Amino acid sequence: MSRLLLLDGHSLAYRAFFALPAENFSTSTGQHTNGVYGFTSMLINVLRDEQPTHVAVAFDVSRQTFRSEEYAEYKATRSATPSEFQGQVALVREVLDALRIKHVEVDGFEADDVIATLTTMAEAEDMEVLICTGDRDAFQLVTDKVTLLYPVRGVSEVWRMTPQAVEDKYLVAPERYSDLAALVGESSDNLPGVPGVGPKTAAKWLGQYGDLEGVVAHADEIKGKAGENLREHLSGVLRNRRLNQLVRDLSLPVTIADLERSTWDREEVHKVFDGLEFRVLRDRLFETFDAAPDEAEGGFDLDASVLSSAEVGPWLEEHTGGQDAAPTGLHVVGTWGRGTGDVSAVALATAGDAAAYVDVTELDEAGEKALADWLADESRPKVMHDAKGPMHALAARGMPVRGVTMDTALAAYLVKPDQRSFDLADLVVRHLGRELKAEEQPGGQGMLDLVTEDEVIGQDAMVRARAVLDLSGPLGEQLGATGGTELLRDLELPLVDILATMERTGIGVDEDALSALEADFAAKVREAQQDAWDAIGGEEINLGSPKQLQVVLFETLGLPKTRRTKTGYTTDADALNDLYAKTEHPFLEALLRHRDAARLRVTVEGLQKSVAEDQRIHTTYLQTIAATGRLSSTDPNLQNVPIRTEEGRRIREAFVVGRAGAGGDGTAYESLMSADYSQIEMRIMAHLSGDAGLIEAFRTGEDLHRFVGARVFSVAPEDVTAEMRSKVKAMSYGLAYGLSAFGLSKQLTISTGEAQALMDEYFKRFGGVRDYLREVVAQARGTGYTETMLGRRRYLPDLNSSNRQRRDMAERMALNAPIQGSAADIIKLAMRGVDGALRDAGAKSHMLLQVHDELVLEIAKGEREDVEALVRREMGGAIEMDVPLDVSVGVGRSWHEAAH
Repeated sequence: MSRLLLLDGHSLAYRAFFALPAENFSTSTGQHTNGVYGFTSMLINVLRDEQPTHVAVAFDVSRQTFRSEEYAEYKATRSATPSEFQGQVALVREVLDALRIKHVEVDGFEADDVIATLTTMAEAEDMEVLICTGDRDAFQLVTDKVTLLYPVRGVSEVWRMTPQAVEDKYLVAPERYSDLAALVGESSDNLPGVPGVGPKTAAKWLGQYGDLEGVVAHADEIKGKAGENLREHLSGVLRNRRLNQLVRDLSLPVTIADLERSTWDREEVHKVFDGLEFRVLRDRLFETFDAAPDEAEGGFDLDASVLSSAEVGPWLEEHTGGQDAAPTGLHVVGTWGRGTGDVSAVALATAGDAAAYVDVTELDEAGEKALADWLADESRPKVMHDAKGPMHALAARGMPVRGVTMDTALAAYLVKPDQRSFDLADLVVRHLGRELKAEEQPGGQGMLDLVTEDEVIGQDAMVRARAVLDLSGPLGEQLGATGGTELLRDLELPLVDILATMERTGIGVDEDALSALEADFAAKVREAQQDAWDAIGGEEINLGSPKQLQVVLFETLGLPKTRRTKTGYTTDADALNDLYAKTEHPFLEALLRHRDAARLRVTVEGLQKSVAEDQRIHTTYLQTIAATGRLSSTDPNLQNVPIRTEEGRRIREAFVVGRAGAGGDGTAYESLMSADYSQIEMRIMAHLSGDAGLIEAFRTGEDLHRFVGARVFSVAPEDVTAEMRSKVKAMSYGLAYGLSAFGLSKQLTISTGEAQALMDEYFKRFGGVRDYLREVVAQARGTGYTETMLGRRRYLPDLNSSNRQRRDMAERMALNAPIQGSAADIIKLAMRGVDGALRDAGAKSHMLLQVHDELVLEIAKGEREDVEALVRREMGGAIEMDVPLDVSVGVGRSWHEAAH
């Protein structure tokens, strides 16, 4: 049977908005997305669970409806729409358009009237109907064929309201629900009911007299105060009934046939979900629903072979040999992570349609050598997708890979760095118009007569190898068009091997020190908890419960209210820090101390779980996460080890020189070396802006912020106070990140006027910076993108958005992207230079970590001076600029000791 799903778009998005904290759901351009995220998540779930054949979403047009015209107080008590929700309904519509789901609204009527009309139309066609709304008026529509999915707990859970469920809850059948609501009233609609009459009394009257007309006709017979109140409020009851009765015969711009589900628009889904930064939701969407079949012309037609040991060498020589060998697509079947892995098979594909599958576990010595030699042969070009993980798996089997000339994940990232997914199957459909499957052969058979699971794996692997090879063509063309070819070839691809080596090496840790830290932080958690309880008279509340904190802070202690949310007043970190700054209440001091200690303890516990058998931690670096080009660290994130507080720096003391032989050759190490760039972003600002004042400051080697402070405040350098220097430093870095006068005022705790005057004086003295900042935004608005010094592009379509909030945030990103992106490129150039120089020198020392502008190395005995000179040379000469790159170096037994 056909099944129609109807959703109330505004109702569900609004519920989701209050169910999900706004501060946790916003894009990098500043657009809040909690409402649209919650709605989209629920939509995916209900489409998956209910499998409707037809779908529509109804919206309210405005609060002005025929109901408000009759009764001006209708919904008048509803609070104004929160600013964080404004604009999210339009985003919901964008999501629906991308998913090709019809949305319907009618001027002068509400979404529930649209839903009631569509329900009536569907019932006439003998369809089953599912209605999803948080408006109880829709209970009147429930029948044996109409079920209401009523959301509770935000939108994560729904009640299935059948006729029996409605009657069990309200003691009347669904068709009498509007009668009951007329008597009881509806506070959310500002419709007052009969005083003293609740659902049970109203249900009893309706049961006794049949319906509302019967109750009204017998009103004189109803005794007691309730009867008296009924008679006094009859006109209001009848008005309620007129207003809560849903309209079922609207003239709509769609028919039921128009609502039939169709496949979603893949490219539009990417565009919308990229803009909303809904990476997880997109993955769920792709996993839940098949790609649009009409968007993919077919699969891949291969001349496939499953090779025995004896066949590996000859096949490789025949299909991948010769001079000017064409690239071979390579796919690895295995597992990997934390610097290691395991390979079970490889698949290869050539431009001539030949494909091969090799079960590595079944190879004899000769077959394994033939494969290993080919993998290590740099003259045999290879194309892979997200190569670093598979390289770990092969390396763990003694098969290092050389000659990777294209990584399609990295290429796709360089073409569209703000894209949130680089899944191979998705890229194949987007760029090749095909599906990641084997082309069916005549007779309905695939390229293999599949019998076993191994053969299914083999077919899939060969298809992926061929897909990667074919994908490299259009992605290579797009890279050429966007100036990314050199970035891939000269920077990102060489970095894959460097990062893989760093991940395999890992960094040594002192497990005893970690255990002592965990115990110490656990004790501090308990101490802070007890101090907090003592500050409120010994009441042992749960310090992690927002509800209990709200009661203590705003009722028991009577502290000033923070920002209001649906569930009360916020207790997030920013709000509590501001509240403590105002009140200095001992409970808040202990609470904030408790949170800090708990966070540090969690960090240490995560590190303890990550220690491998070699007493090292092996992080994983990601190249395709940050649109600016910065590397990300995960599992665990070693770029996020705290450094700003003394307590956090203690964690770095647990990262130490590794035991002898960590490199596999018995090498003994004596120290860690930390090398980082000093004020690199300000140096890039000076270079890009060409400002003579900033360039002079760096060339003279003076303290930058003291130099700038002297100019801004018109005093001698020696008269620049610590406060002056602090203000100038905050402003200088803030300008590089698009900081406004308002933002600077909050950061420095000064008035907006004083902050603006400070900025004006800065720009008067450093006009080149002002001109550069204006020019970079204007140029990006014209081209649609920014560029780093190496040509890395970041596209910012919101620069021309009609939404001021998104446009302002895009402007700040346009100011920051060339500077932060250039810094990311420079440290990558430095890594390549340091790695190559260490190899050329035959050094045993090696790089361990990259943390933004810092490199951490492990120094072999007797190599300290040579490595320090090498590091200073390669980092300082990574790129030529109008100002020198200053490199700071420190050495010690621990990461903390090596800091400088």
